Amino acid sequence: MSKLCAIWFLVGLLCLPEAMGSPAEAARIQKDYEQRMAEWSLKVQAAATPEARGLAWDSRPDAVATVDALWRVLEPALAEEWTILPAAWFLRMAPTLTRPGEQGGAVPAFSKEIEAVRKAVETHHLASKQLAPMCMALVANADPRSLALLEKIQGSHPDKKVQGVAALGAAMLLKSLGDEEDLMKKRLTYLRKAIIESDDVELDNTTVAKLAEDELYIIRYLSKGREAPDLKGANTGGKLMKLSDYKGKVVVLLFWSAGMSDAARVLESSRALQAKHRGKPFTLVGVNGDATEQLRKLEMEDNTLVTWPNFSDPQAKLMGEYRVGSLPLVYVLDGSRKIHYVGAPGAFVELAVEALLEGMPAISE
Repeated sequence: MSKLCAIWFLVGLLCLPEAMGSPAEAARIQKDYEQRMAEWSLKVQAAATPEARGLAWDSRPDAVATVDALWRVLEPALAEEWTILPAAWFLRMAPTLTRPGEQGGAVPAFSKEIEAVRKAVETHHLASKQLAPMCMALVANADPRSLALLEKIQGSHPDKKVQGVAALGAAMLLKSLGDEEDLMKKRLTYLRKAIIESDDVELDNTTVAKLAEDELYIIRYLSKGREAPDLKGANTGGKLMKLSDYKGKVVVLLFWSAGMSDAARVLESSRALQAKHRGKPFTLVGVNGDATEQLRKLEMEDNTLVTWPNFSDPQAKLMGEYRVGSLPLVYVLDGSRKIHYVGAPGAFVELAVEALLEGMPAISE
């Protein structure tokens, strides 16, 4: 081999890890995004005028660009075990992100990439001891293929503790399919397995036992057809609020925060829903987890970002009452607080609202 060829060979070897991606690069992308989000949150809180608030909001870090960058690191190395943890973070971020569609409107930004992660787990990592965080990340992608993968892991993984975490994830996904008797029995079976096999496993500063307990509470008190608990709290001005104040109205109860990856889309669709049903026995009520001062900045009278009343819940006490695990989350309630829908914002929320409002008389503003 000539000296020149040897030099180029060595250069190629040096560049290969960067081209293939690395744990350090994946961690850097995640840490950088989280730091920029923290700085952005402080900027929103500090904005003192409507113009400054608008500029601060528009300077929000680009989640799509961040997830794109992470994907470029992960994609060539998905068969490597080190990708499991950053791929779990990818799955938590990606499902709600959108891009402008060719025909107008918005389309999911990472559908193919999410499926590639699922296939990589099934093909290369089904026996990995690091799968527990991935099991919980699969829950964020409410898709039948994620449910099927979790059921496969809970039935075949060599580590009983990972089986238990996968069973918990499967139980959490099953609740989106309905409350029929056979589905309920399956959920309870999976929750029992999670508690028996993995009660002490820690996930995101909590335990499987606590998460399973929350799921059992949801089955008992927060499933479709149940009467939703009456939230009691205060808005950003300290004024007391109760969910029961809206008796007789269809209520969309939105759990949210400005730090959600898809916050801009959720706020836009919420404003549109509110405008569409103005003059009807309908209200949208938020439960917000941001610092009170930040929420106050977003909903000030001369601001048009947040136009509905909100419980200020910076300590997540009200979210805890409803066992909210991830944001955003929506409950659609009828006039007696009976639950008709639980899930993500979107078309199903609108359909549930329209069905409940049909035939109800308009109200004077």
